Amino acid sequence: MATILAHIQIHPGMEADFEKLSAELYAATQGEDGKLDYQYWRSQTPGLYYCLLAFADFNTFIAHQTSPHHESASPQLQKMMASINLEWVDPVTGASSFPATNPQALPDGADELTAQYHQLFAAQIADWW
Repeated sequence: MATILAHIQIHPGMEADFEKLSAELYAATQGEDGKLDYQYWRSQTPGLYYCLLAFADFNTFIAHQTSPHHESASPQLQKMMASINLEWVDPVTGASSFPATNPQALPDGADELTAQYHQLFAAQIADWW
């Protein structure tokens, strides 16, 4: 599995645009194979949002990142974001229905974009998990 809690700080005044785009991404992601969860939330901190992304495995997550809807939204997202912190999280056995984080090798014959994203978003497993 691959699960990330994204901490997304939006530039002041761009919150409505971000929420509209996040709703579009949410809708487009619902039909993706291997999607376990994909949700956005507002923080109590102005302009701070969270996105929980959970996919059946790492390569399914990379397929999401390289999907046409995600790639077309990326330039808009980059203009809206002041910062982003991607925090890898792992389920607690017996307290979550999700499987453990499982990094995978790059699939044979992967295209260049998939290879770039595979390296850029490499799963980070904490020693104490």
